[in-house]
Amino acid sequence: MKAFVADAQWAPKDGYKPTTEETARKRAAIGSSVWRNPTFGIKDIPTPNIMDDELLVAVKRCGICGSDTHLYETSADGYIQFSGPVSLPQTIGHEYSGVVVKTGRAVRNFKEGDMVAVESINWCGICTPCRSGAFNQCENVELVGITTAGALAEFIAAKERHCWGINGLRRIYSEDDIFDLGALIEPIGCAYNGIFIGGGGIRPGMSVVVFGTGPIGLAAVALSRIAGANLIIAFDVQNKRLDIAKALGADYVFNVIDLERIGILPREKIMDLTEGYGAELQIEAAGAARHTVPEMENTLAVNGKLIYLGRSATSVEVMLDVLVSGANSIIGARGHSGYGIYNNIIRLLSTGRLQVKNIITSYYEFNETLMALGKSVDRQDGKCMIRLG
Repeated sequence: MKAFVADAQWAPKDGYKPTTEETARKRAAIGSSVWRNPTFGIKDIPTPNIMDDELLVAVKRCGICGSDTHLYETSADGYIQFSGPVSLPQTIGHEYSGVVVKTGRAVRNFKEGDMVAVESINWCGICTPCRSGAFNQCENVELVGITTAGALAEFIAAKERHCWGINGLRRIYSEDDIFDLGALIEPIGCAYNGIFIGGGGIRPGMSVVVFGTGPIGLAAVALSRIAGANLIIAFDVQNKRLDIAKALGADYVFNVIDLERIGILPREKIMDLTEGYGAELQIEAAGAARHTVPEMENTLAVNGKLIYLGRSATSVEVMLDVLVSGANSIIGARGHSGYGIYNNIIRLLSTGRLQVKNIITSYYEFNETLMALGKSVDRQDGKCMIRLG
């Protein structure tokens, strides 16, 4: 089968000493400290053989994620930007939907022809975090398209426990729309996990601020709107993305570069629009903590929560007295598994209550995947979607 494969040089940076296991498996715990000079291309690889508890899925759609962009982008000395675990060579891509073409002998809930959306956090189900319900913190986690085979391929093998049926979307959507929306569930799930699981949810009437209006930030806007937020303010550096945020329900959107030109900080806008009270929920989806966290901590309302979704290997100073005085909290959230997240998003999509199709701003055919990766670097699109069938 055809697959889009990434590879790179194993070249640990000075000061980074991979463990014996990292070296043996060529699985770096911090990819940006090891993998250098990445290459990408479509290759012929074997079609996967499925195990008894797996489905063989013909991939129909696969979104380009910021993690994929961070595999493609490099630092000045050629190292990839993704700071999480990375195993190469690898078929990349993890935001996907498709059709079941074969089932393993132990599969009970799916059959050939079913439409599915699939989690990209491959949790084991047997470690202590998994058995405690913290699937996103699985000790043996594999990340689809990053540490294990991904979905930018004609076929992918997926565990039944990671798959979700989306046949019910047929009630109101065309087949093309179903596959598009199915591939969006993964990034929407990351926002859902941060807001409603990690953050404890939105009380109707709350004010919400979103820094970064990529797909996860855009999903945060849409979810906050249908959850009853009274005021939603979004910040980014790309006007195109801010326009999408406005369409999805943001009340006010601001380009931080434009604000800087006229000497205004985001915190000033937030405090003005909340009449000096601040926002109860603030979401970092930009991966630019050094720039965003100072604005957020200075504008948290009493009992406010800062939800950190953006991923970057960096540290920032935080004034702890602000947290103490305001009874505020900072919460990190990763992933989209467990807690009924996929199921609830599918329900919201199937009734039309969650309208997110316009997050997708460009489509590419499979043979244009490298072009799509290159385009993703400018961060003007909401979601670049690859059509595979």
